[in-house]
Amino acid sequence: MLKDFSAQALFMGILVAFVGFASSFAVALQGLRATGATDAQAATGLMALSIAMGLGGIYLARKYRMPISVAWSTPGAALLINSGPVDGGFEAAIGAFIISAILVIIAGQVRPFGRLINKIPSAIANAMLAGILVILCFAPFKAIAFNPALGLPIVLAWLIVGRFNKVLAVPAALIAFVIVVVLAIKLPDNSAELLAASFPPNVAIVMPSFSWPALFGLALPLFFVNMASQNIPGITVLRVHDYDPPSGNLFSTTGLFSLFSAPFGAHGVTLAAITAAMCASEDAHTDPSKRYWAAIVAGIAYVLLGLAAGIAATFITLAPAILIEAVAGLALIGAFAGSAKAAFEQENHREAAAVTFLISASGVSFFGVAGAFWGLLAGIFIVTANNLVRRRRDKSAKK
Repeated sequence: MLKDFSAQALFMGILVAFVGFASSFAVALQGLRATGATDAQAATGLMALSIAMGLGGIYLARKYRMPISVAWSTPGAALLINSGPVDGGFEAAIGAFIISAILVIIAGQVRPFGRLINKIPSAIANAMLAGILVILCFAPFKAIAFNPALGLPIVLAWLIVGRFNKVLAVPAALIAFVIVVVLAIKLPDNSAELLAASFPPNVAIVMPSFSWPALFGLALPLFFVNMASQNIPGITVLRVHDYDPPSGNLFSTTGLFSLFSAPFGAHGVTLAAITAAMCASEDAHTDPSKRYWAAIVAGIAYVLLGLAAGIAATFITLAPAILIEAVAGLALIGAFAGSAKAAFEQENHREAAAVTFLISASGVSFFGVAGAFWGLLAGIFIVTANNLVRRRRDKSAKK
């Protein structure tokens, strides 16, 4: 195994970890806080997510000798922000994380269950995701309106760097955020002590509770988002690069790591798509059979970054919330554009996708259940109704 190690894989693995962590940890933190986590619980959750995806990536890459990259669910974190506080508090959210993880395990091992999930029209799944993301994507522009001197440098850094390298655009925005906080915001006199005290982070374990609103409003939408926007695309990326991974086993493994990390506040880890493409590219190694080392190096780096999660979480609390929301929104613009395009491509599903998108984006909730679930349900209902009407017309035409 060590004979396959290379300097190329080392560099790519470190780059993957930096991009994967820096581009979306703000979304993960914001999502945990939105569901009621305290600062300590959010920091513990970020640490658990990073360690889980690091160990998961190391395990899968080593076992299958493929560049399999694991990531926390960024769209899932966006769902948490969109859903807001859960009835029952953060304990009920933890219960939802556990149920979602169990469903992922079942989807990987029980083929009929997995096939049932695959029958949900991709247009509807993407419309739900686009509805979740669109509200968050407004944040960068709200930050400019809040204070142009603070918000504009963050957006400009993302815009300018993105013209040359899209992968580094969000990390550039994060660096701009750090510079703005240090130079333009009056920090508390004890900020250095606060940062020093946050390493290593204090571990806060949360006892889960379970409720019907959390099941329907968070667990089920989180499961659908994780499968549709992360796990399935992650398998697709590997297959595009001529790898043939056992998808069911990979899904179940990410579900297990999600299950073990959920009591620490982790909302879920999944197969990666963007960072998997980086690990599977020729930049990781000219020999495809040796590219798995890039994923292993990335996994080791994720674990190390997880130990510094408390510093990242504490630093963010020192700045106006709208600024880190701006970084999170910039990180999600690409995902929103992709999901919106996929949602409205098929003309026969366009109306159902529009209804799903609007309900999911509205922020409404019924019976304590967030709009993402109702949007998904409405879209499936319209597609089913349209299919039934079409079949009856076809039968009548044949007569």
